[in-house]
Amino acid sequence: MKHFYKCLLTVWVLLLAVGLYGQNPNELRLNELLIINTEDFQDDFGVHSAWFEIFNTGYGTVDIGGCYLSNDPDDLKKYTIPRGDILTKIRPRQHILFWADNMPHRGSFHVNFTLEESEVLILTSGDGTTIIDQVTLPKGMEPNQSYGRTVDGEGTYGLDADNSGWEILPKTSPSTNNFSLDGKSRSELMKERDPYGWIMTLLAMSVVFLALVLLTFVFKGTGKIALNLTQRKADAYGKTKKVSMAETSGEVFAAIATALHMYARENEVHDIETTILTIEQVRRNYSPWSSKGQSMRKTPSARK
Repeated sequence: MKHFYKCLLTVWVLLLAVGLYGQNPNELRLNELLIINTEDFQDDFGVHSAWFEIFNTGYGTVDIGGCYLSNDPDDLKKYTIPRGDILTKIRPRQHILFWADNMPHRGSFHVNFTLEESEVLILTSGDGTTIIDQVTLPKGMEPNQSYGRTVDGEGTYGLDADNSGWEILPKTSPSTNNFSLDGKSRSELMKERDPYGWIMTLLAMSVVFLALVLLTFVFKGTGKIALNLTQRKADAYGKTKKVSMAETSGEVFAAIATALHMYARENEVHDIETTILTIEQVRRNYSPWSSKGQSMRKTPSARK
């Protein structure tokens, strides 16, 4: 039983970890940026401003609200991404775009700094100290030329980020995949890495086998629990309903035999019941010979 509870606790912890993994902001990556914008993408106000995008590499929706953006390593909380904005939720494998125009009054996605005067761009977690990702801005970028990851989300990140996996992109791709323009799709890359499908087959079989093992422990443990509960109920019922034959008097047996005999005789008048035999014990707390109605003497009366 203890082994079952340990397995059940392990499964619960794994499920909880998967749930937390789906909401983990550490899966976010700075993905692409454009420093000088003269004729590229426009914001909601029709203005050409510098922009950068963040990519959710995970497979669960992440709310970026409460995280921080900055261009100063000494002030990681320079811009706070507002909480409560439904647009700050990044769906799995999707992007979100910010405008570096130093006009935060224009909305949640307009930060209070620019990229032209910056050397680094930093994304910090909600605790204000954990750097999720950072990128060093390149120098001498041409107008309307973007700098981004060759493949979305891939490359170094966090404190160890050294711009590995970043390059000057031939075309800008705000709020869309970088590699899909001139690179290969993930299905093509997977086909090159696993041409015969052995890796995919092993992964699929491992998942199925693991699921069967977990189900075996769950059903086996559930069955044991059900049997134990049933046995306990049966034992409790037997203790409360058990009647000792040694404590049963002969009068009770005689009454039962008489009732059965009368019930079996066809010419005997008896109540028609559905095989239910009811025996009630009658207790008399007085003797009829001591009753006043049976007395031979008159009741004394006082004369005045």
